[in-house]
Amino acid sequence: MRHRKSGVKLSRSSSHRKAMFRNMVTSLFKYDRISTTDAKAKELRKWADGIVTLAKRGDLHARRQVLAIIREKDVAHKLFEDAPARFGSIAGGYTRLTKIGLRAGDTAEMTMVELVGEKVEAPAKANEA
Repeated sequence: MRHRKSGVKLSRSSSHRKAMFRNMVTSLFKYDRISTTDAKAKELRKWADGIVTLAKRGDLHARRQVLAIIREKDVAHKLFEDAPARFGSIAGGYTRLTKIGLRAGDTAEMTMVELVGEKVEAPAKANEA
């Protein structure tokens, strides 16, 4: 029985599944949107929302927890800088799933995963010349 066991297996070993979602969540925060299959997108939403919640908290322990998941340090640092301004007024639901049709090769349902909220642009620094 699978009582109280969250997450999907996706016909992968646990190490493969963890590595795949770590790569996917890193790409999501790097590019703000990615396309993937419907089942992976629904599970990725759980990973991404948890990471944004940690980034909004912003303390050292949260930063270390996020760096244990996200593969690239600069992506994690950018997330911690932008999260309070971008997601501060939102209390959950930081990702949007949009179905985009079927994949040509095997007709799997594809979904676009994107971050909600206004993208915060850093002020341009004046050139020192």
